[in-house]
Amino acid sequence: MSNLPNDPFPASDFDDWAETYDQSLLEHTAFPFDGYDRVLETILLRANPQPGQSVLDLGTGTGNLALLFAEKGCRLTCTDFSEAMLAKARNKLPRAAFYLHDLREDLPQELTQRFDHIVSAYVFHHFELDQKIGICANLVRSHLAPSGSLLIGDISFPSQAAQDIFRQGIPDWEDEFYWLADQALAGLEKAGLTTDYLQVSPCAGVYVLRAG
Repeated sequence: MSNLPNDPFPASDFDDWAETYDQSLLEHTAFPFDGYDRVLETILLRANPQPGQSVLDLGTGTGNLALLFAEKGCRLTCTDFSEAMLAKARNKLPRAAFYLHDLREDLPQELTQRFDHIVSAYVFHHFELDQKIGICANLVRSHLAPSGSLLIGDISFPSQAAQDIFRQGIPDWEDEFYWLADQALAGLEKAGLTTDYLQVSPCAGVYVLRAG
């Protein structure tokens, strides 16, 4: 686990949220969760998982995305930096392997295998663009099977201009490191990754990354 000083996103915040997280998704269908279910379904569709494939879900939260892959017969490994979130996910996914892990650090040493798919939903907007790119590049090069894919669904806008327009209608906007697709795709491709992007809702999209 990370012990970053003045961490803007401490695990304790997510521990506190774990009990009501799934209910909050049902109650808040506007920003930032507009399109949440479609984002998860798009990740599943683009991955096209097959029974028996290995899937690593990073920042699994209460396990909503991982559950979709488990229902397809995949073998799940899930990480999160919140103990309370992992406890909720374990109840949904009793056969999955779980690791307490902060995505800003290297993966646990036990995770030496390469995965058929690595997935993540609504996690990477906590990282600045350079950090996003660095994490993605390392995952693809060191932890993804040669024919595999890294799929990330998150709060994302086509461009800074699109975000600025969208933001005008959000009275309680919170500044975080939301994806800007035009900048992100350029940076990911410069890092040697093959990229594809789909805007799923006005404020969310899915990135599909592979080795270049």
